[in-house]
Amino acid sequence: MVKLSHAEEDRARSKTLSPLRGLAPFLRPYRLLVAAAFAALMLTATLSLTLPIAVRRVIDEFFNESVALVDLYFGAALGIACLLALGTGLRYYLVTRLGERVITDIRRAIYDQVIAMSPAFYERIRTGEVLSRLTTDTTLVLSVIGSSVSVALRNMLTVIGGLVLLVITSPKLTAIVLIVVPLVLVPILTLGRRVRRLSRENQDRIAESSAQASETLLAAHTVQAFTHEAASIAEFGSLSEAAYRSARARILVRSVMTGFVIFLVFASVVGVLWIGARDVRAGDMTPGELVQFVIYAVLVAGAVGSLSDIWGELQRAAGATERMMELIAAKDTVSDPPQPRALPSPVKGALRFEDVTFHYPARRETAALTGFSLTVEPGETIALVGPSGAGKTTVFQLLLRFFDPCTGRISIDGENLRNLARADLRRQFALVPQEPVIFATSARENIRFGRPEASDAEVEAAARAADAHAFINSLPEGYETYVGERGVMLSGGQKQRIAIARAILRDAPVLLLDEATSALDAESERAVQSAVDRLAEGRTTLIIAHRLATVKRADRIVVCQEGRIVAEGTHGALVADGGLYARLARLQFTDGAA
Repeated sequence: MVKLSHAEEDRARSKTLSPLRGLAPFLRPYRLLVAAAFAALMLTATLSLTLPIAVRRVIDEFFNESVALVDLYFGAALGIACLLALGTGLRYYLVTRLGERVITDIRRAIYDQVIAMSPAFYERIRTGEVLSRLTTDTTLVLSVIGSSVSVALRNMLTVIGGLVLLVITSPKLTAIVLIVVPLVLVPILTLGRRVRRLSRENQDRIAESSAQASETLLAAHTVQAFTHEAASIAEFGSLSEAAYRSARARILVRSVMTGFVIFLVFASVVGVLWIGARDVRAGDMTPGELVQFVIYAVLVAGAVGSLSDIWGELQRAAGATERMMELIAAKDTVSDPPQPRALPSPVKGALRFEDVTFHYPARRETAALTGFSLTVEPGETIALVGPSGAGKTTVFQLLLRFFDPCTGRISIDGENLRNLARADLRRQFALVPQEPVIFATSARENIRFGRPEASDAEVEAAARAADAHAFINSLPEGYETYVGERGVMLSGGQKQRIAIARAILRDAPVLLLDEATSALDAESERAVQSAVDRLAEGRTTLIIAHRLATVKRADRIVVCQEGRIVAEGTHGALVADGGLYARLARLQFTDGAA
């Protein structure tokens, strides 16, 4: 399993550019585009190396007073400049388009991966960090694919081609230039490693600050209600300053490296000009050859200096790629079988837990369920009651196969859940959580989330059944009203009714209700409870109950404690027994019946 922490062993794998190989599968579908971009790159590199030859001819023929040849070479230089401009524009278009296409595919691949991961995955990595990898890291890689790699290849071709032409022009001066090359490579290699480490550290700090911001902004009301703004601001400021300090260190190292390289390169150019001028005066080379050599030397020097800068960009992109590939390669603790079995049609909704034991991955020392056995007949309504931590929510989590039991077996209509595709399994359930999730879209689309192919009429019928139609129609734009992020424009009861309408629209054979009426006032609760009762007819229903009125409607009450079933029966029988249920009835259930 891929570790999604930033431990030192993970950092050690990123000291080279090898993580960039992870981009190969995303580039492969666009081989023709890559080939066209490379061809344009070769054309521009060749033309840029040809231009100094035309300049040499112009200068030498000018001194020889051959006007016709001078005009010819000026025309050739202009033609080369035009082709170079066209080639550069074409290269930019192809490479930039390729970068955008590949990054779009990578973002989709990451999202497709993480949206389907089980809750165990999010116990090991915060949502803010995933978002950082989905945005900041992909932006870094985009700059590499869409620019840096192309520029690096062009500069490499310029260096190689320029060195060959330098030797042809003047072996003596070329030897002098080559003496400087090792002096330039040393800081690139030594300081580049430090830039790589600092870049990874900078990305980690940015991810931490993004995660903290995401967490507090999503809970802004709670932060404000507990007057925690100052502490949150201080924490975010501290994380942001840590990111700034690591970025400042990276910038300093890169600045030193770039300045040192540029000084060495251009110092060598000055030396070459001095020696070349003496050779021209001695008649060992023509003025045009000296100018040609100087131009090539400047091109090579500029290319080497640019490569030193691009190396830092590639180092940062390698770290970003590594982080993204970690997400794409992450293995889920719950997966579909190689050959999923099909559920019988129609699904009746018979559920069975057989001696199930389960530990949450983050709390392996404590069992959430121990020897849990329960049989639910088709169409039966079961109320799960018990104190906090008794395992009630875990039952829902295992039924939806967010986790698999450590031991034991869970089945629906006799079919082991492990043998089913998760999507096929989850289509058989309609969930109403105690804290409803409302998306930043219209009221209509929030309800339609239960069954995306449903018609407007079906959506409105579900809203009527959930006693939501009246308040939705009273909104400024009715069903098309934008309800805000996390439904901030709605009250708690309105959110709950939309969640219930969503479950009604889903029309699944099994209902999972986590106290679906807990956020409603008495009048709305009666209306919604009546709708839920109608919906439950002929369907298997499991209710996590916190109200006595809900418990009494159940066919059977299952009392849970510390992950075990300690009692089953009707309300009257369990109260008469005087055990845990009787205490809960007096202390926990809130309809005043105690």
